[in-house]
Amino acid sequence: MANGSRQAAWEFFGAELKRRREDQGLTQVELGTRVFVSGGYIGQFEQAIRKPQLDVAQRIDEVLGTSGFFERTWRKLIDDTRYADYFAAVVELERTATKICEFAPTLVPGLLQTAEYTRAVTLATSPFAADEYIDEKVSARMERAQILSNATRPEYWTILHENVVRIPVGGYEVMADQLEHVLTLAGERKMLVTVIPHSAGAYAAMAGMITLMEFDDAPPTAYTEAVYSGNLLDDPALVKRMRATYDLLRVAALSPKASLSLIESAAEDFRRCEGTT
Repeated sequence: MANGSRQAAWEFFGAELKRRREDQGLTQVELGTRVFVSGGYIGQFEQAIRKPQLDVAQRIDEVLGTSGFFERTWRKLIDDTRYADYFAAVVELERTATKICEFAPTLVPGLLQTAEYTRAVTLATSPFAADEYIDEKVSARMERAQILSNATRPEYWTILHENVVRIPVGGYEVMADQLEHVLTLAGERKMLVTVIPHSAGAYAAMAGMITLMEFDDAPPTAYTEAVYSGNLLDDPALVKRMRATYDLLRVAALSPKASLSLIESAAEDFRRCEGTT
């Protein structure tokens, strides 16, 4: 679904929510209380500024007696079989974010991955998968990455742990290509990258993967991910804590210039290793 038609569909979602809420004689605050979000969030759903999470859409159906209408609409708009259930909503939010900040402790973030790096990661986690499945995952990730090439691309910051730079995912050639891709994106000023070195000690082990997103007309959100699970957080107190953690990681990172030098040196090392195999 194109971005324009997707936005129009969310506007329909919001208009229906407003109509059916008013039919029940409920204010935004009253409905929000019953579905465990603020009245302001209900207003943002109705204006198509923010998209509800699935459990909120389900509770709206329960409160308004809409027989699953909002859950079905949500699934049609946000679900994408190419992504894990817990990640589909994040992909939707990335498309409208004005700023994205990520910390990657083990792998290059998806928005920065090359096709061959993605293929290597997917094969490692799904060694018995069919070629069609692997191709679909690679295609989906490359499509996501297009937001960094759009005229309206978000301001993108990423902090990589040095492990990300040193582990030869996919082999020496694939890893060298991947690091050179990161350097190219940084050189084109499409992103800003810093690296937390091994010498940072405890800082390097203080957090798992973190994504922070900001928007023009909606509150910020945070996303964390573990093995086969993810949490999209929009509670202001939790988002604030995640931001504080990210700020501590930034303090521990090398300067942008030193970080690029480290990435370039690692890419050169992989090229040399490639030549000896």
